[in-house]
Amino acid sequence: MTDGADAGIRVVPANETPWDDLQAVMGQRGEASRCQCQWFKIRDKDWRSVPVEERSRRLRAQTGCGSPEKLATTGLVAYLGGEPAGWCAVEPRPAYVRLLRMRVPWADRTEDKNDDAVWAVTCFVTRTGFRRRGISRALANAAVDFARERGARAIEGYPMITQPGQEFSWGELYVGSRSIFAEAGFTEVSRPTPPAGSDADRLLAFRLVPAGVGFAFGPPVK
Repeated sequence: MTDGADAGIRVVPANETPWDDLQAVMGQRGEASRCQCQWFKIRDKDWRSVPVEERSRRLRAQTGCGSPEKLATTGLVAYLGGEPAGWCAVEPRPAYVRLLRMRVPWADRTEDKNDDAVWAVTCFVTRTGFRRRGISRALANAAVDFARERGARAIEGYPMITQPGQEFSWGELYVGSRSIFAEAGFTEVSRPTPPAGSDADRLLAFRLVPAGVGFAFGPPVK
């Protein structure tokens, strides 16, 4: 599909990759292996009732790994030096049922949450041993092209606010950082205020859309 800034990075739709390659990225332990990129697809009240095995089964069905003839998939896989190195979830926003019900991303916004012409980038996973090598940046750039080619009118990202020198685990930074989206051409259009006493300012605090898609959200018109 595309090469990253590093000539060794190649990004392809998940349905064009073997299932074992995607699972190599998720790993066998840690948050990514337990989540299987289902956090935004399962309502909060149902999360604990869906075991890891079922989350994995759903991811496999959603991505269609190993089926290049499929017309749709739910994310991208990055390769570095021929090895599976990263994953990015990107698809129409209504696919993320938990996202649609969260309070912070929707502060002061009145547009239709179920507009399927608006796509969302919700998750990045970089395989252990491949971090700090530009994988997430390559995936973010590829996600813009991927969504745009499939008719996206706008693309959203919900990165975390980070400060210089701060350290984060994948479980905190899976939504991506502001710099990753900014470097992919996204522009900040909303910075919701979290509820008092909440730490939600650390997650989903920015809302960005890529420049040049011809559509962007802003504050409601008074």
